[in-house]
Amino acid sequence: MALTSKISEYDDRWPDMFDAEKARLEGVFGTKAVEIHHVGSTAVPGLAAKPEIDLLVVVSDHGDEAEISQAMASFGYVRGTNLSEGHHFYRRDVEGIRTHKVHVCLTGHWQISRMLLFRNMLRQDADLRRGYQNLKLELESTSEHGIGEYLARKAPFIDAVMGPPPKAQ
Repeated sequence: MALTSKISEYDDRWPDMFDAEKARLEGVFGTKAVEIHHVGSTAVPGLAAKPEIDLLVVVSDHGDEAEISQAMASFGYVRGTNLSEGHHFYRRDVEGIRTHKVHVCLTGHWQISRMLLFRNMLRQDADLRRGYQNLKLELESTSEHGIGEYLARKAPFIDAVMGPPPKAQ
């Protein structure tokens, strides 16, 4: 079973694609958005990635969730399952291909520092970046059950670098 999109070489357009989407999301979240970050593999120059722009929106509160979901839907986003308490998730697919993922976390959520630190470590450490890329390419070619399996098999690498996530998620 295929992933949500095929891993490709780093694309110099990804930062601009992030900037464009960030501007749209600022309009959705308004003053509740404390920060919006480019995270995930597309935020790491030189790293092969699924060409899906990951955005982390840090919010002071989740506000009117129905209104936010409606605004996100107007940009083609679908609300996914909460990834943990205080961590909402949206995805956008175009013609069956995932293009964007938006993580909306309350200020102070443990996932914020984890995503930013892992991204920064990959940016700064060529050996770590190469090891992570090799793992991702291997998992892409051997995963038989799609994105869930891919993410589960990638998690031990991230946990080895970052330490395990908190127990109460």
